[in-house]
Amino acid sequence: MSDNISNNIAGEGCELLIPINERKPLKDIERSIIKTYRKGIWSKFIKAISDYKLIDEGDKVAVAISGGKDSLLMAKLFQEFQIHSKTKFELEFIAMDPGFHESNKKLLLENCEYLNIPVKMFESGIFEVVDRIAQDYPCYMCARMRRGSLYGKAQELGCNKLALGHHFNDVIETTLLNVLYSGNFQTMRPKLKAKNFEGVELIRPLFYVHEDDIRRYTVNAGISPMNCGCMVAAEKISGKRTEMKNLIKDLKKNFKDVEKSIFQSAQNVGMDSILGWVKDGQKYSYLDFYDEE
Repeated sequence: MSDNISNNIAGEGCELLIPINERKPLKDIERSIIKTYRKGIWSKFIKAISDYKLIDEGDKVAVAISGGKDSLLMAKLFQEFQIHSKTKFELEFIAMDPGFHESNKKLLLENCEYLNIPVKMFESGIFEVVDRIAQDYPCYMCARMRRGSLYGKAQELGCNKLALGHHFNDVIETTLLNVLYSGNFQTMRPKLKAKNFEGVELIRPLFYVHEDDIRRYTVNAGISPMNCGCMVAAEKISGKRTEMKNLIKDLKKNFKDVEKSIFQSAQNVGMDSILGWVKDGQKYSYLDFYDEE
């Protein structure tokens, strides 16, 4: 099952349109990242980079901007990190146009200009291709093609890392989606090597950051993020991720730390207590090693 099963109003969507005259000055927005949102956003961003060694000396990072709230925040975090970090690295801000409506493209570019993000937009025509070859499963195919297109652009620009804006809630929702709908235990990882783009790693620096904190920052900063902008799957987008959000919300009523438990479950897999696993495409059963115990 794809990591990016669905972009919806609870995810990279546009929850609230902020009138331009209510936008805050850029210097206040930038200052708030380290001051107002130090605990909920900045410290968690830095911790993920440190814990998973996401940024190294001499890296050139392609920061992918979809136009949604998560990626816009990630771009600003990287700008602040580059200023304050002792580690020297380069940044490229890229935005892929898969076939956005002109109003969405305009909103994305205006937000980047407003936030002083020097974005490089490139066209891919993915929406048209997906509509032609995958009408029954557009979201899955679109996600795969988008990822490949971003990898390719990152490689073209000489970047060795591609940063995506998946956050803490994306991680736990993906974990549950795979358990409940695919019958496997898989989750997002904070970094992984691209299989078809040699020398490029995917990183997820918002790995510890909660969506509620991103939403609060976005609204308080007066930013109007765009929705997924998909003209192909407007009425076909899977509601499974929304179901997971609602399920977790219900579970929290009786289990306060359920989100933390789901997240940590992927770090505490008991290999001595599972029935089977898959490694490098090969399936294994605990019975294969039963006589060795």
